[in-house]
Amino acid sequence: MSAIPENLQAVRQQIATVAREVSRDAQSVTLLAVSKTFGADAVMTAADAGQHAFGENYVQEATDKIKILQQKRPDLQLEWHFIGPIQSNKTRAIAEHFDWVHSIEREKIAQRFSEQRPLQRPPLNICLQVNISGEASKSGVLPEQASVLAHAVASLPNLRLRGLMAVPEPEDDIDKQRAAFARLRILFEQLRAQGLTLDTLSMGMSADMPAAIAEGATIVRIGSAIFGNRNYAK
Repeated sequence: MSAIPENLQAVRQQIATVAREVSRDAQSVTLLAVSKTFGADAVMTAADAGQHAFGENYVQEATDKIKILQQKRPDLQLEWHFIGPIQSNKTRAIAEHFDWVHSIEREKIAQRFSEQRPLQRPPLNICLQVNISGEASKSGVLPEQASVLAHAVASLPNLRLRGLMAVPEPEDDIDKQRAAFARLRILFEQLRAQGLTLDTLSMGMSADMPAAIAEGATIVRIGSAIFGNRNYAK
């Protein structure tokens, strides 16, 4: 028997507890269940337990899963978020199948999404990925370049710029975790002060979710705590 419903309940309870401790409404934090490497059946189980939003990193795996779920369970109104690195040759599939993209770091990719988004679908919700820790190996626009990119993306048709996303350098110390998330929040507030109508801070995963919520996360991306350990060899 799947532990997914119980895991979901435990994660939701943790979100509620942390939110209460930092005087936030738990309803202001959306749980994004990261279902990469898990099949359509695992998503169905989570959906039947009340989970609505799912995050995916791999385009082919995700689009196959979305199609299976649309065929098997057309009653499920799921929201799909693409959170992985974006290859130019995969933008059309993402534009056609996803509701959100969290990992925009270049204007060229945003332009492709704008051109390829089906007109019968609502605008594609966009978050800019920011390299908040300045790691050479990490994806994301540098904080000092985020304003130019944000204004460019906000001007494109068929897209709706919603906010910022980050994957900071891993830290065990909660104060260091909070410091990285605080940098993203401050950048978010600076962009809002420039007139951009942003409402989303996508930050925090299983290991650093409490720090992210304390610093204002509106979406937390949780995978293993819901679905269990991943088998990347599959």
